[in-house]
Amino acid sequence: MTTASEQQKIQQAFQERMNEDELLNCMRCGFCLPSCPTYITSGQKETHSPRGRIALMKAVVDGFIEPDEDVERSLDLCLGCRACEPVCPSGVKYGHLLEEARDIIQQNKNQSLSEKVIRKTVFDGLFPHQERMRTVTGLLGFYQRSGLQTIARKVGFMKLFPENIATMEKVLPEVPTMKEMKNRPAHLGAIGTQQKRVAFFSGCLMDTMFLETNNATMKLLQLAGCEIVIPQDQACCGALHGHSGEKETSKELAKRNIRAFEKLEVDYIITNAGGCGAFLIDYDHLLKDDHQWKERAVTFTQKLKDVSEILYELEFFKRNDFKLPHQIITYQDSCHLRNVMKTADAPRTLLKAIQGTDYIEMKDADRCCGSAGIYNIVESEMSMRILDDKMVKAKATHATTIVTANPGCLLQMKLGIEREGLSKQMRAVHIVDLLLEATGEKPELH
Repeated sequence: MTTASEQQKIQQAFQERMNEDELLNCMRCGFCLPSCPTYITSGQKETHSPRGRIALMKAVVDGFIEPDEDVERSLDLCLGCRACEPVCPSGVKYGHLLEEARDIIQQNKNQSLSEKVIRKTVFDGLFPHQERMRTVTGLLGFYQRSGLQTIARKVGFMKLFPENIATMEKVLPEVPTMKEMKNRPAHLGAIGTQQKRVAFFSGCLMDTMFLETNNATMKLLQLAGCEIVIPQDQACCGALHGHSGEKETSKELAKRNIRAFEKLEVDYIITNAGGCGAFLIDYDHLLKDDHQWKERAVTFTQKLKDVSEILYELEFFKRNDFKLPHQIITYQDSCHLRNVMKTADAPRTLLKAIQGTDYIEMKDADRCCGSAGIYNIVESEMSMRILDDKMVKAKATHATTIVTANPGCLLQMKLGIEREGLSKQMRAVHIVDLLLEATGEKPELH
């Protein structure tokens, strides 16, 4: 519970830091309501809509209400999917308002000792340090390969955890060895005629837990005629920090990444995770008040491109060997890839081009699956309700393969398949893994 003193600090910070012009841009028209998963799932509760949350922020700025637990709860329950932005006739940058409000609250309220320890460990001690990410992932790999995972399941140890956490343990990918995680390339030549010179943003989770997907991405880029540079001094994109009220740390990570990529002389900076890409492309907003970095941030963001976009641009889908055994494919949009990076057509074009398969569009494929970073852990009830609805739509396509473009979405859809008991009939895969599979190539890099 926030004290009166804390509320006063929060209110003052709202008045000093919130973009009042952006708050006033909201016309309260309600176009955002049908696009908001929490508004729909909560039974159309106004405070769980973008319009309602903006009204709460404005009311705090104007001093009409106190920034109490109800306000914080409304903001916490937001997925941050930003589906409200493309449908807003005024072009309100809701995601920027949400991140600023969350940061203000987190930085001006007293946290419990346990919360301080967890946030310090995760946000400062783990994600900014790739070597530590490798160590933690390596421990997970030991758990999987040593027999401990089998024993834990047999003795019912996982029953001690909440149902969605226990199910999530089942769908985690088989993680690579420490040797594989450390033996990462810094440069790869194009296969065939070179078309582009690109830099690859490898990420933190993507280059540890989802390392094989990163390998598949780079192999696809090579096959498409790209020379690839992978800077070894790049860092976590900072999305988890920025979405969770740790804005200063996200700024430091942004500067590290800009510094790592800006002198490479490449055509594009390629990402393969919608959540990372959306945060990276917002670096110009994140650093807009930093005179030393704002122009460098703009230059950085102008080169960003999702892997599906460059594959589409280079007409990779016209390969003669682009085929798979018959299966029905559907696609679940990554919210941030669609709503922030504006990438929706390219992945669908690539998937529809795979010979021997049928593509069926899922109803509301553009609606969030409920993953949203760590949302499915900290807000599991709402997340599972959203996922249950998503699985109804997925089953209606009769798809055997659900394709995603973000690691969180991938795990969430795998979780949905497991919860529905469909693991023998349906699979979830990252788009680059499926595209490489369609070429018949392996993700080994040379």
